[in-house]
Amino acid sequence: MKIFSLLFALLVSFNSINTVSADSVSSEIDHLIAYVSASRCSFIRNDSSHPSSEAVEHMTKKYRYFSKRINSAEEFIEFSASKSTLSGEPYRIKCPGTKEQQSSEWLLEELQRYRQGVINHS
Repeated sequence: MKIFSLLFALLVSFNSINTVSADSVSSEIDHLIAYVSASRCSFIRNDSSHPSSEAVEHMTKKYRYFSKRINSAEEFIEFSASKSTLSGEPYRIKCPGTKEQQSSEWLLEELQRYRQGVINHS
């Protein structure tokens, strides 16, 4: 009976850890989408420039499509916000007053800032 109780306790603990982790990932992805939405940057996909509102729409569509393969904010960036699925061409971003860069770099930098802020506020 003690073994059963111990196994049950471990299972409950494992499930609660996964729930916190899933909530954390969801919060990070939500933050990245909001960050893009609030930006005044141009997003360049396959040599065509798009405003942030269109970038959010496109990333959200890809996120829904790849959702079963996405288990981290880094995977969200990889599958939904870094390159064209059709051409393999990297997405680029041009923000006012900055040089053009790959969207994956820009988003990974923001993810790092976000995580640092979450840690500092805990």
